Amino acid sequence: MSDTDYVRRIQNASVYDVAIESPLDFARNLSARLNNRIWLKREDLQPVFSFKLRGAYNKLAHMSDAELANGVICSSAGNHAQGVALAAQRRGAHAVIVMPVTTPAIKVDAVRALDAEVILHGDTYDDAYSHARGLEAQRGLVFIHPFDDPDVIAGQGTIGVEILQQATERIDAIFVPIGGGGLIAGIAAYVKSVQPEIRIIGVEPDDSSAMRDSIAARKPVVLDHVGIFADGVAVRRVGDETFRLCQQYVDDIITVGTDEVCAAIRDIFEDTRSIVEPAGGLSVAGAKKYIADNQIENQSFVTINCGANVNFDRLRHIAERAAVGEHTEMLLAVEIPEEPGSFRRFCEKLGTRGITEFNYRYSDTRNAHIFVGVQLRRGQKEQRELVAQLRDSGYIVEDLSDNEMAKLHVRHMVGGRSPGVANERLFRFEFPERPGALLDFLHAIGTDWNISLFHYRNHGSDWGRILAGIDVPEDETDKLEAHLEELGYTHWEESDNPAYAMFLS
Repeated sequence: MSDTDYVRRIQNASVYDVAIESPLDFARNLSARLNNRIWLKREDLQPVFSFKLRGAYNKLAHMSDAELANGVICSSAGNHAQGVALAAQRRGAHAVIVMPVTTPAIKVDAVRALDAEVILHGDTYDDAYSHARGLEAQRGLVFIHPFDDPDVIAGQGTIGVEILQQATERIDAIFVPIGGGGLIAGIAAYVKSVQPEIRIIGVEPDDSSAMRDSIAARKPVVLDHVGIFADGVAVRRVGDETFRLCQQYVDDIITVGTDEVCAAIRDIFEDTRSIVEPAGGLSVAGAKKYIADNQIENQSFVTINCGANVNFDRLRHIAERAAVGEHTEMLLAVEIPEEPGSFRRFCEKLGTRGITEFNYRYSDTRNAHIFVGVQLRRGQKEQRELVAQLRDSGYIVEDLSDNEMAKLHVRHMVGGRSPGVANERLFRFEFPERPGALLDFLHAIGTDWNISLFHYRNHGSDWGRILAGIDVPEDETDKLEAHLEELGYTHWEESDNPAYAMFLS
């Protein structure tokens, strides 16, 4: 499809039967802090709290009466499901939505409330997708792709039209979250054709960088594993058409970490009093990183708040990680002498900085290991200075601010030593979260080896996270590794993690 075809499709897209023209809000607090003008495109205010209804409705609006009479089908665990369900309801078509069994009830109920037929199948999106494509053929339904469809791309592109109409000043760049690529492809195709001087910058999670990796490889690639925190953009493979458009129009792609996304969610809340989902915080996180890395001032940036469908239970995890992501808190593991007054002397080294967390467990008569959170006023520079200062004072220090295992698990289990375990190996696992999933995991691990350490926290997401120690004799190492591979659970060995060495081993 030619560039002019996309501009025409976007200009003629039919979305406003269901979508609103979302406001372009000025982020006053964030702008002042970053010395740039930051604008928030508020797609979180759409009727289904996400931009996805634009593309879904535009697709259905271009279907024939015969196709609508047959009905539509899609696979989704979230925003696309609600978009298709609402679009079908407005167009008088029957919608079948295939969702993984692990989908939280709040999302399933939201889709059913829009009169869609919900089918729960499989543990993952890939399972649901395969089942939906099978039902498409069996029942003669029309499959509505979440991103790799010209009409869907054109529907999302109407956001670009609105931004250019709403902007009251020259825009230097637009930051857009990337999952499968439909949103950024639509915005980029329009904006670059009308105002090519505006930079289009995509933002992906560090652990779900399918578009960045595809651009680098010059062809769509399939990721072995995608991160689960920003589930709205957790896509293993981008679309062929979205890849083509991004390769042609997108100027740069930035990746950000979980803590940076959590900090961005807090930034958006402080300016709007609204809470976006992790995918909705990506573009602000990307803009902050771009500004810091390039030392930019006095420019105007638009960020896309793409959605607000976040489970309430996840807010605890988001709040916990936001301070680290903003570099207003650091996490330290420190070895101090096991003697009276040692904790007071350590706190004196911290000066007037606030302590946000302190965990301690007696280890032996000589030394103690503490896990401590420290408030920062000057970000990463102060973080580096404090570590150097403590080491110069003779303390053994590990900065755990970027240690995922420490932040997910160890901070909640300091002191859990077991000196009687001689051959412990430590693993982190991820598994689909659903009723009975924890028991299923334990059955899968089996009874051949003793579980010597175990920590599980439910973060209100579709996936569970476990830290497990397994006591395995040296001559059974190969047998254990073969068993873990057969299980199929995503896992990482953490036996060499410094947080484990200081607090748990």
